[in-house]
Amino acid sequence: MLRLLRLLLTLLLPPAGSSESPGVPEPPGLALLSPGAPPQAPDLLYADGLRAYTAGAWAPAVALLREALRSMEALGRTRRDCGEHCAAEPGAALPAVLLEGPEPDSGRGQEPASWERSLLRAALRRAECLTQCAARKLGPGGTARLRVGRALQDAFRRREPYNYMQRAYYQLKKLDLAAAAAHTFFVANPTHLQMREDMAKYRRMSGVHPQSFRDLETPPHWTAYDAGLELLGRQEAALALPRLEEALQESLAQLESCRAGCEGPEVQQEEEVQEEGTGSQGGLYEAIAGHWIRVLQCRQHCVGDIATRPGRSSPVPDFLPAQLRRLQEAHAQVGNLSQAVENALSILLFYPEDEAAKKSLNQYQAQLGESRPGLGPREDIQHFILRSLAEKKQLYYAMEYLGTSFKDPDAWTPAAFIPEALREKVREDQEKRPWDREPPQTKPLTHWKDVLLLEGVTLTQDARQLNGSERAVLDGLLTPAECGVLLQLAKDAAGAGARSGYRGRRSPHTPHEHFEGLTVLKAAQMAQAGTVGSQGAKLLLEVSERVRTLTEAYFSPERPLHLSFTHLVCRSAIEGEQEQRMDLSHPVHADNCVLDPDTGECWREPPAYTYRDYSGLLYLNDDFQGGDLFFTEPNALTVTAQVRPRCGRLVAFSSGGENPHGVWAVTRGRRCALALWHTWAPEHREQEWTQAKELLQEPEEEDEEDEEEEMPSKDSAPEPPSHKLQRVQDKSGKPPRIREEL
Repeated sequence: MLRLLRLLLTLLLPPAGSSESPGVPEPPGLALLSPGAPPQAPDLLYADGLRAYTAGAWAPAVALLREALRSMEALGRTRRDCGEHCAAEPGAALPAVLLEGPEPDSGRGQEPASWERSLLRAALRRAECLTQCAARKLGPGGTARLRVGRALQDAFRRREPYNYMQRAYYQLKKLDLAAAAAHTFFVANPTHLQMREDMAKYRRMSGVHPQSFRDLETPPHWTAYDAGLELLGRQEAALALPRLEEALQESLAQLESCRAGCEGPEVQQEEEVQEEGTGSQGGLYEAIAGHWIRVLQCRQHCVGDIATRPGRSSPVPDFLPAQLRRLQEAHAQVGNLSQAVENALSILLFYPEDEAAKKSLNQYQAQLGESRPGLGPREDIQHFILRSLAEKKQLYYAMEYLGTSFKDPDAWTPAAFIPEALREKVREDQEKRPWDREPPQTKPLTHWKDVLLLEGVTLTQDARQLNGSERAVLDGLLTPAECGVLLQLAKDAAGAGARSGYRGRRSPHTPHEHFEGLTVLKAAQMAQAGTVGSQGAKLLLEVSERVRTLTEAYFSPERPLHLSFTHLVCRSAIEGEQEQRMDLSHPVHADNCVLDPDTGECWREPPAYTYRDYSGLLYLNDDFQGGDLFFTEPNALTVTAQVRPRCGRLVAFSSGGENPHGVWAVTRGRRCALALWHTWAPEHREQEWTQAKELLQEPEEEDEEDEEEEMPSKDSAPEPPSHKLQRVQDKSGKPPRIREEL
C-alpha cells in the first residue's frame, strides 16, 4: 500500500525546484495538486495522509492532507451550487401550498391525489436534477461516491488536519507554513495546551515572520465584519461601509451553503442513529415527515452556525440584526439617509417595537423631508425572514402534533408563530439562556459602609479610581500577625509536599517560578494530622468567610454570594532564570469566560468557570519584586489599572470580561495571596469549606453541638466565624472527599 502511495504521490507532487522547494513561498490556503481532476474521497485521502505522517513521509503527508481539505471544500461547494441550480429547475419546485405549513385538521375530507401527485413529481424531478448535477461536477457516482461520515466531519470542523500539517511542515523546515497551519488549528482550539506551547516556540524562531500567523480558514464574513468594525471604531464610516456590506452578503451566502448541507445524506444517517431509527419506522408519510423535519431543524440552526466564531461553542446573539445596526450607523454617518432608512426598516422586521430603530427612522425621514414610497426593507432580509418564519411554522406544528422537539435559535420569533399550548415551554427554554441572566444592581454606599466600619476595613480605591467597573481595593482585612500566621501555614504545607498537583517546581503559567497551592480542606487535613498548625488552618477558614461577607456587602447586597473556591497560593522566582524574562506570572484572562483579545469578546463557556460571579485576591506580603496585579482593556494589551500587593489588602472585582487581569512576573522573592471566587449559584457552593470546618472543630464544641438540631448544609451560606460554627455530618459515613488539586 505504501509503495502504491509513493508512486501516486510521485505523479501528483510537483518536481524539485517547483513551489514545493525550500525558499519559494507556497500559495496560501488550499492548493490544487491535480489541476482539472475531480475531487477524491476525503476520508480515503485523510486516512492515507495520516499513514504517511506516521511513517515519517512528511511531503506526502502534507500533499494528501491538503488534497483532503480541498476535496471537502469542493464537495460542499458542489452541494450548494447544485441545490441552487435545481431549486430553479422547472417542475422541481414544491407546491407553494405545502411550503406554507399545515393547519390543524387541514385537508380532511378532501381528495389528496392532487397535492400528492404534485409533491412526488417535484421530489422525483429534484432528485434527478441533483443526481445529474453532482455527476457532472464530481464525476461518476457524484456525492454517493464521496459520502462523508460524521466522525470525519467533526475532525475537519476541529481543523485536525492542520495539526498534523504544522508538524510535517516543521520537519520539512518550512517554518512560515508550519506557523500558518499551527495558527489555523489554534484558532479553532484555543485551549489546546500543546499547540499553545508550539505557537510560543514558533514566535521565538528567527525564520518565522509575524504575518505567518494567519488563519487559512477564517470564514470571509468574519474577516469582513471585523475589518468593518475596526474602521467604524476609528470613525472611518466611508471605508467601513463596503466591508460591512460584504460581511452581510457573505453571511447570507454562508447561510445558504449551510442550508444546502442540511440536505446531505450524512445528516440523515446521523439523525437516524440518534433517534434510533426515527424516519425509517412507520409508513411512507411518517418517513417523509421525519426526514423533512430534520432538514428544517438543521436549516434553522444554520443561523447559529454562521454567528459562531471559529473555536467558540456559542454564537454571537442576534448576529444578522447586529450587522444591520452597524450598516445603518455607517450609512447615517456618511449621509446616505435612504440606505440608513432601508436598514432601519430591516431591523424592524426582526423587532417591530425596537425603540432605537424607530427613533432613528423618524429622524432620517424628517431629514429627507419628503415621502419616498419606494423605500422599504432590504429584499435579501425580507426573503430570509419570510422563509425562516414559514419553516418555524412547520416545526412548531410538528412539535405540537407530532411530538417532535425544536429549540428556536432566534429571539426575534413573533409570539404569534408559537402555538399557545407551547408558549410556556418555549418561554422556560429561553430563560435558561446564560445571556438572559442579569446581575443585581449595586446599591448606594450606605448599604455597605456600616459593614466596612464594623470590620475595620477602609475603601482605598473604587471602580472609578481603578478606571473600570465593579472593581475595588479594600485595606485592613488582616493584621500583620494574621498575615504571618497564614504565611507560615503556606510555608509548612509546601515543606510537607502540598503543591496542589503542580508537578514540583513548574508553574501552570510560567517555567520561571515555583507555584505552591493549598486548599482549605487540604489545610484542615494536614492540621488534623499534625503536619501544620491548626491555628493557621482555622484562620484560613475565618478569613475566607470574612472576604465573602465584605464582597457580598459591597457588590451584591440583595443577592447572597457563596464561596465557590478558596486557594492559598504562593509564587516564587527561580534564581538564575530571570534574565531577559518576557513572560507574565499569570497571563491576562477573565475568570468566568474565555477572553478573545483579537475581538475583545469574552465567551462564557467551558473551559472557563462560568458560574463564578465575583473574584477576590487577599494579599499576605509585599517583600518581593514584581508581582503586581493589573487590569487591561479587552484587547489584553492596554493596562487600565495596577495594584501593588500588601498585607491585608483585598482586590475584589466581578469575574466577567469587563475585568481582564493578569500578574506581572515575580522576579525576586516569594509572593503569597489568598485567591477566592464567589458565586450566586448555591449548587456551586464550595463543599470542601464545610468539610474543612467540621474537621477543625474542637471536641468540646462537638459535644455541645450533638445536642443541637443539625442544619442541612444546603440551607444557607456558612455563618461568619464570630458565630458558633454548626456541625455538618457526612450522611454516607464516608471520609470527606479530597478535591482534585489544581
